[in-house]
Amino acid sequence: MTEKITEDRDFRLWTMLYQTRDAILKARNKELYKYNLSFMKAGLLFAVEASGGKPSGTEISRWMFREPHTISGLIGRLMRNGLVTRAKVPGRKNMMEISLTEKGKKAYQESLKMESIHEILSCLTEDERTQLYATLQKLRDKALKTLTTERESLPFP
Repeated sequence: MTEKITEDRDFRLWTMLYQTRDAILKARNKELYKYNLSFMKAGLLFAVEASGGKPSGTEISRWMFREPHTISGLIGRLMRNGLVTRAKVPGRKNMMEISLTEKGKKAYQESLKMESIHEILSCLTEDERTQLYATLQKLRDKALKTLTTERESLPFP
């Protein structure tokens, strides 16, 4: 049975994609640790900043492909760390807006350095980067279509 699975080209490709993602995330987490952040915390800071406004937790969960309760817990941890605030939206029952604090804005700026990501991607030529980007975008868009998620709902590429 194992031989049959490892001969499946899609399974091997999916496994390579998953292992690559995990290895890059571990390197990124190692780098972010010095700022007391994880890739998930940095991702949430990015989502708030990239939204251009004060997104709701529901919007953030959609953008980050996470369940609302997961994002709610993450927001709570970031609030305890003084990185974000949560405020009720006037006239909208149970709707909350998430904003970066000054400390959160500083953490966001620190997280943009991405030295580990630059180091890892430096092994690719410009043509390889362009091709990889186009390929990953194609896969992401197909996955979103499978999930019936609107691509337009994402605030970034």
